[in-house]
Amino acid sequence: MILIPIRCPHCQNANICRNGRTSTGKQRYICKNPECPYKTFTLEVHPYYGSRKEVKEKITAMAVNGSGIRDTARTLKISPVTVLSELKKTKKNRKCESKVTSSA
Repeated sequence: MILIPIRCPHCQNANICRNGRTSTGKQRYICKNPECPYKTFTLEVHPYYGSRKEVKEKITAMAVNGSGIRDTARTLKISPVTVLSELKKTKKNRKCESKVTSSA
């Protein structure tokens, strides 16, 4: 049997206990340090794939090349809502950049 020491990611305290599971099934831990700013934490951190920088760049590149929203979402395996919101952000950023360059 192998024991892996687990430490609190906030205060580095080794005095922790298991504290149930999250709604997605990940193991939750509780820190026993009274000065710790965060009492509970999980070790598994998997952010949403659509929020990564390289995926956002792919969304913009596919839109410039003429791919549709559903096609982009299907290809990158993300939500069409994510594709739409990212394209709206890109459009707003380009308007701000064009105003700055035209006034200079």
